[in-house]
Amino acid sequence: MNHIALKMLMGDKGKYLGIVMGLTFASLIMTQQPAIFIGLMARSYSFISDVGLPDIWVMDPKVQFIDDIKPMQETELYRVRGITGVEWAMPLYKGLLKARLTDGAFQTCNVVGLDDTTLIGGPAVMLEGKLSDLRRSDAVIIDIDGASEKLAKPAATPDGKKTPLKVGDSLELNDRRAIVVGLAKVTRTFQSQPVIYTTYSRAKSYAPVERKMLSFVLVKAKPGQDKAELVKRIVAITGLEAYTQDDFKKLTYSYFLKNTGIPINFGITIALGFIVGTAIAGQTFYNFTLENLRQFGVLKAMGASNSTLLRMILLQAVVVGSIGYGLGVGIAALFGFLMRHSILAFKMPWQLLVFSGGGVGLICVMVALISIMKVIRLEPAIVFKS
Repeated sequence: MNHIALKMLMGDKGKYLGIVMGLTFASLIMTQQPAIFIGLMARSYSFISDVGLPDIWVMDPKVQFIDDIKPMQETELYRVRGITGVEWAMPLYKGLLKARLTDGAFQTCNVVGLDDTTLIGGPAVMLEGKLSDLRRSDAVIIDIDGASEKLAKPAATPDGKKTPLKVGDSLELNDRRAIVVGLAKVTRTFQSQPVIYTTYSRAKSYAPVERKMLSFVLVKAKPGQDKAELVKRIVAITGLEAYTQDDFKKLTYSYFLKNTGIPINFGITIALGFIVGTAIAGQTFYNFTLENLRQFGVLKAMGASNSTLLRMILLQAVVVGSIGYGLGVGIAALFGFLMRHSILAFKMPWQLLVFSGGGVGLICVMVALISIMKVIRLEPAIVFKS
């Protein structure tokens, strides 16, 4: 019977391909769009992930996410250092500053100031130069994507291609010279702005003068110290807010989930993909069943039970669903691979494959149920009608 079911399914090439294409479209949308959404959400806390050494981030209590900077007085750093259970605490400056390029254009950049002595919080992957080169006069390190794109020099050739910044080039930050001493690989930020690393003291000279300049205090817990307990201790003693790295990530992406239209926009797109895929596959599969009612009637007249016919329809639904799901996921993965070096955010964890597989499976179940009801009510006598 399984062989007969597959022969019936693939006998009409047009309807067979129509069902598969409908399910492929649904699978593609339910995989690609969530992958872009997950990639965007991951970028919202990418800076926290890149600064992987500290266990705890200390900040002003009003901070809502990583880019919501509420500067603190530098005396808070010494208060944190004096707390029991803290192995070390280092300052971190983070702010948006405008860089003046060689052609006079301005580009907003994420400027990160690292502790002058330890340089804790710097990029983990250096492509050119060394992190210790930041101790040179006017030195900065730029992420490779920013150096190749938004901070690149104006086109000097007829083909219009810009020249990426390289080690030894210079730019201006708040009318002060900055010399590129290294290029680093960092995760793109949510707004895909260039990231510029320098020392904490130099970052303060680049930034507009304010009474408070300390953005975060990076804390490492002593070996054996419970992090959650240390967080409570820091909050109780200093009156500041403190989060473990994972909790700070959750705070950041929760802010974007609650205060932006991104989830709604992507949710609507995914829902439309599900509805359209269901409509195309459902209508085509139902028409396919109607055209094969006489064949199902013959099988019933020959003694085939309803359960046997139901297994045949479910087998047909499973086959087209598996093929459509595989094609859709494959196209989405190929899309992500081709766009891996672009500004597009794309991340496809295994949980997403389960989600899209469940969506395609639900479509197949709905499609099969519609056809099953028609076959159950079928009278074998239909075979003898003209």
